[in-house]
Amino acid sequence: MTDDTRTGDGWTEDGWGEAAAAAYDEQSADMYAPGVLGPAVDFLAARAAGGRALELAVGTGRVALALADRGVPVHGVERSPAMAARLAAKPGSERVPVTLGDMATATAPGRYRLVYAVFNAVTNLLTQERQVACFANAARHLEPGGAFVAEVFVPQLRRLPPGEVALPFDVTDEHLGFDRYDVVAQRLVSHHYRVGPDGSTASSRSHHRYAWPAELDLMARIAGMHRTERWAGFREEPFTAESASHVSVWRLPG
Repeated sequence: MTDDTRTGDGWTEDGWGEAAAAAYDEQSADMYAPGVLGPAVDFLAARAAGGRALELAVGTGRVALALADRGVPVHGVERSPAMAARLAAKPGSERVPVTLGDMATATAPGRYRLVYAVFNAVTNLLTQERQVACFANAARHLEPGGAFVAEVFVPQLRRLPPGEVALPFDVTDEHLGFDRYDVVAQRLVSHHYRVGPDGSTASSRSHHRYAWPAELDLMARIAGMHRTERWAGFREEPFTAESASHVSVWRLPG
């Protein structure tokens, strides 16, 4: 851990400890839905093109295990031992070996046809310097012509009224979620408040450094890659000014 990973409230990038890992799959249950996970796996398998894949911030293995089920050899990098332990306890985890380490600097064995980071993982790196390092690390692991794929949210600053700093993104009887923006530091904190079936409540938060798609393109260019695709999602919907997220593909020269 270094000072550039620390926030004003003490949260750090490796704040995904045992409590977060234990609740992660349940709290992310909607991301396991076939309509969400299936298109992601289809998209990534096509870009792997019969080669090996490396997932940065593999977490509890939501995507990696499903991709391995499709016959793609997958290796993972994960900073949190607690998250990696949850993955290791799942059936089929022997097909997804994990290197414990920082996705901006860790070295996995060999080279890969595909490196990918999903579900806003790149934004958990809290400085521009570390995000640039992540792109460089992805490029170092790619074969010539290989692809780096990232799924990243688009900052919703157009929805932020003057003088306001918070935006809700999910308001239901079971969950209240809102993002609190710091537009000077280019950061936001996602706050979650959940109500269980028994009426119990729980809260959590995650910190992010947001980056516009054009900034990520420049990071890729610094790493020697160029963008070949940008979609609004894994279903390859057109990316527009109204898109709330993007799935982008950058490639090394062949």
